Formats: sequence, structure tokens, C-alpha cells
Amino acid sequence: MKAEQRYLNLNVYLRNSGYHESAWRVSSLDPAVVLDPGHYVGLARTAERGVLDSIFLPDSPGVAEFRSEYLPGAGLDPVQLLSAVAMATEQIGLISTVSTTYSFPWDVARRLATLDFLSHGRAGWNIVTTVEPAAAGNFGDQPHPPTADRYRRADEFVEVVLKLWDAWDDDAAPMSKQTGVWADPAKLHPPRHQGERFQVSSYLPFPRSPQGHPFLTQAGSSPDGVALAAKYADAVFTPQSDPESSRAFREHLRAQAAAAGRDPDHIRVLPGLSFLLGSSDAEAEALKQRLEAAASGEFRWRNLANLAGLDYRGIEPDEPFPVSLLDSAPKTSFGASIYQMAAQRPQSFREVAQRLSALPGGLDFTGTPEAMADLITNWWQAGASDGFTLMPNVLPDQLDLFVDHVVPILQRRGIARTEYAGRTLRDHVGLPRPVARRE
Repeated sequence: MKAEQRYLNLNVYLRNSGYHESAWRVSSLDPAVVLDPGHYVGLARTAERGVLDSIFLPDSPGVAEFRSEYLPGAGLDPVQLLSAVAMATEQIGLISTVSTTYSFPWDVARRLATLDFLSHGRAGWNIVTTVEPAAAGNFGDQPHPPTADRYRRADEFVEVVLKLWDAWDDDAAPMSKQTGVWADPAKLHPPRHQGERFQVSSYLPFPRSPQGHPFLTQAGSSPDGVALAAKYADAVFTPQSDPESSRAFREHLRAQAAAAGRDPDHIRVLPGLSFLLGSSDAEAEALKQRLEAAASGEFRWRNLANLAGLDYRGIEPDEPFPVSLLDSAPKTSFGASIYQMAAQRPQSFREVAQRLSALPGGLDFTGTPEAMADLITNWWQAGASDGFTLMPNVLPDQLDLFVDHVVPILQRRGIARTEYAGRTLRDHVGLPRPVARRE
């Protein structure tokens, strides 16, 4: 029997005016466009035109206050925003970030399953535990939980959400006018969950959504993050800088998934890839220099501290990088990448920050469409990834360039699809509809 053709899985990370912090200053668009749902509808339609798998909206339930001076305040609720996008698109997958630390399972299960119904099976949930400590002040008087506690909560949280999504058998709702039976009580399975952190009694007020489960993703490469992803995720977003380390990460994750009783072929590794495209290397580099010239050094070093889990108010940016903080900072994958860079040679905190306009520890490409297609092809052929999470540095222009000039090259090489094979996000990624689990 001939093996089914596998294609690249391409997911697009959409943040404000683009991934680069200065995108809103160099873009031709009005900065206020990031508050207009039509902006995201247009980007989703472009991704759909490129036959990409999905778009992905980041989110945080808290904002480090210094960021508001330098970055667009565009933190619209991603589930509601993607509901609007769902009405204006037909096939592109719609992945929303929702925190497990500052939410509750029943509510999240209903919101995401509702999005799956609204989109006819295109919803996804990016599972995060929330790194940003400022979120804690918005949800009571408790401090931001330590990393290990957040991941233990996340494990139980996702367990409960899956119980809720599986509580209706697929044939539980005959909706019979003749008999007057909408749902068969024998085919409904209330979770009756009594756990360490959550007590959830009843099922959702509607049947299983079109995908059975909305598509599950997880971002992060720490040991805790890998363990969570191996147990639950359909796809993992990860910062990887070279094919060798990415291939090792992918093999490790797949082994962990197998150890958790899952088919390792049912998990996708999609490294982050930020990019700037031009018709020539010189044109792309000139745009990069425009972005860098518009960047704020003050924002950059404060943001570096924030990414590393440190309070910038306790750092002197022009002093040597504070190695003593390495042991006290939260252990995050971004933090590890930052410290690795800082250890390469003596330098100040500000100097380290200036080198980190892109995803810490990840890929940042500047060049021509042909060269970007070569990079993607090489990683794919090396088994280093199942695709990429594309992070256009300036929107919408860079996404347009990718769809119009990189995608056709990948299609000619036979590694990118030319049309969607099905309707749901799971169809796009090549994963089956999950069977409802019973304890």
C-alpha cells in the first residue's frame, strides 16, 4: 500500500504589525489597524490563499507595564477575535492561546469547542502556563506560581478539558423529533472530576465539536514543557537554531510521546522562523536596518530581562551581564538561550539585549525567497522539523511575499500542498479525529 503523501505543516504567528518590535513604526499601515478585526481577517485570507495550515494568535492575561510605551496595545481576546475571523474564512486553521494558570477548565473547554463549531472544525488551543508575572495582579492577591506548580496545574487542567470534550459519545444526540429525544442519557459521561486543583461535575451543554477535540499545541522546550507536550500536544512550537539540535529535540519529543502511550507520528514539531524577504539580499538587509534603526535600546534591555524572568528594575544595563542571576531566575527555554549567548564573551546586559531582536534561541532569516525556500527544504529533508511556525517580521507585506514567492517554490519541489485535502485543521495537518476516551 502506497504511503500517504506528507507535506510541510506551516503555521503563521500573527502579532500586531509583525514579529519585530519596530514593525509598527516602519509599516505603511496606520498603527491603529491592530485593533481592527479586519486586519486579522485579511492576514488569515492571505494565509488561506497560500494553502497554509493555520494562523496562531499569542496572548497573555497580564502585561509588563513598561511594554505599553513601546509596543502596540493590541491584546484583544484571541478566542473572540478568531470567532470573527472564522466567519470571514473557509479553510485556514485558527489557533488561540489560552492560559491554564489564569483560567478554568469548563469555561475554556466551552469557548474553544464553540470556536470549533463556528469554524466547522478549524479551532486550535495553544496551551500556555503564562510566563509573565504581571498576570498575577489581575487575578487576586496571590503571587505568580513557580514554574513547576504552573505545569502541574496545566497537566490537570488539560486532563479535565479533554474529559469535557469527550463527555458526549459521537452518537449521543439523535435529535429525534419522532421520539422527542435530543440526547441519550446513557451516552453522556459527566466528568465528575475531583482532583488536586479542580472539581468539575457536569458535561458541556452540546455534543462533541467537529474535530472531536480542537487541535492542541504547546510552546516551549523546557523539560516541563516537553513532558506536557508529549502527553497532550498535536504540535509543538519551539525555538531551534540549527537542524542538528532541532532533529535531536524532535526525536526526544517523539520518544517521550511514545513513552506516554501515544503514536509519535501524531505530534508535529514546528520551530519558530522569523523572517524578512526582499528581491535581493541587499533589499532585505536594508529593511532589516530600517527596523533596527527604529528600535528602542531602552525597551530591548528591559524586555530581555522580562523574557528571562528577571525584574529589570534590579539590573544595571551597562554593567557586565549579572551572571549571579542565572541561578535565581525561573528556568525557561528563552532564559536558557539568553544565558548561553551571554556566556560567550564578557558583555553588558544592554549588549546582549541588542543582539536579540528575534526569537531567543530560534531562527531569524533575512534574504531572498529562493534562499528561504532552501532553508525550509534543508530542514525538512534532514528530519529536523515537520514544518515551521512562520513569524513575519512586518505585516502584512512579509506574509504576502512568503505566500506569493516562497510557497510556489516549495510547491514546485513537492513539499508544500497546492490545495487543502479536507475541511478541518486536523485534516490539514494530517492527523485523525480523536476517539473519545473512557476511563
